[in-house]
Amino acid sequence: MQRFFFLITGLVFFQACLPYKPRGAFEPQHIPPEPDYASLSVWAAHPALQDPSDLAPQHKLDVLAWQDSVDVFFIHPTTLTGNKRWQRAWNGNVFDEQLNYKTDQTAILYQATIFNGAGRVYAPRYRQAHLEAFFTADKTTSKAALELAYADVKASFQYYIEHWNSGKPFIIAAHSQGARHALILIREMVDGTPLQQQLVAAYLIGWPIPVDAFPHIPPCTNPEETQCYCSWRTWERRSGFEKPIELGIVCTNPLNWCIEQGLYAPATLNAGGVLRNFDVIYPQITDAEVYGGILLAAKPQFKGSFFFRKKNYHIGDLNLYYMNVRENAALRVEQHFNGK
Repeated sequence: MQRFFFLITGLVFFQACLPYKPRGAFEPQHIPPEPDYASLSVWAAHPALQDPSDLAPQHKLDVLAWQDSVDVFFIHPTTLTGNKRWQRAWNGNVFDEQLNYKTDQTAILYQATIFNGAGRVYAPRYRQAHLEAFFTADKTTSKAALELAYADVKASFQYYIEHWNSGKPFIIAAHSQGARHALILIREMVDGTPLQQQLVAAYLIGWPIPVDAFPHIPPCTNPEETQCYCSWRTWERRSGFEKPIELGIVCTNPLNWCIEQGLYAPATLNAGGVLRNFDVIYPQITDAEVYGGILLAAKPQFKGSFFFRKKNYHIGDLNLYYMNVRENAALRVEQHFNGK
């Protein structure tokens, strides 16, 4: 499991790989300005804004009757992979227009939109840790950068709950670095608290989540369960079989929503992936099978599929199963309102 922490986090196949890395150790004087979450300018997605989270592939805005009565709190993955202007900073600047554009046109457009049929999307900008924080041998610096990023996520969630939630049910959705922060957020603010009753489900994707991560919130074991969480990390099938088995890590199959190993789900169950072209949906693009704490998937076939030559399909954790996750989020909301 430790090796996974240092794999590329974020939607790298949508992004240019810039050669700039933070210089030196984490230093307080190089921390970017703190965001004030009362300002809409530090939200990548918000119901009061027109932003990429409002879109859907092929304009399939199939929203629920009670969509306005449910919120989605989305925590985006790493998009800070290099920035020449901030070479001494280990954390992103939420006022950096270039970084914000990159976040909006990748994580918000290609991931947050999955959930806009189930609820109103809130996605904070936060002083995310630089990609290098997952590679550096300087663990003190890595820890400091990630703790700063999490502090912003927690502050944004607290502001959202206190000023905008108004007691509504909510989904927490996150990928990669975002899922790492969501794991801690749920432990500290949702699990075993009154907010747990408002939790429809959590989608903690692209980060290893232990089966006992939360004392009171279990892994989802079927497509209709609520007040539970889903998690998976996707690998090319043959390569995944070669990985050491990871015990105690939850892996959800996003085609049948089971966590049992060996329940193979064929590609015919895949309602569609959304990859490089946002308006193209690829039905039956790949299959899914839980194996040893990870999700195995056959190599997807589509124009430009050379992006998937790598063994780790982390970059496509959500997008390979875009329509299935979208439909499932809506189903769990229906179950929340109609009863289990």
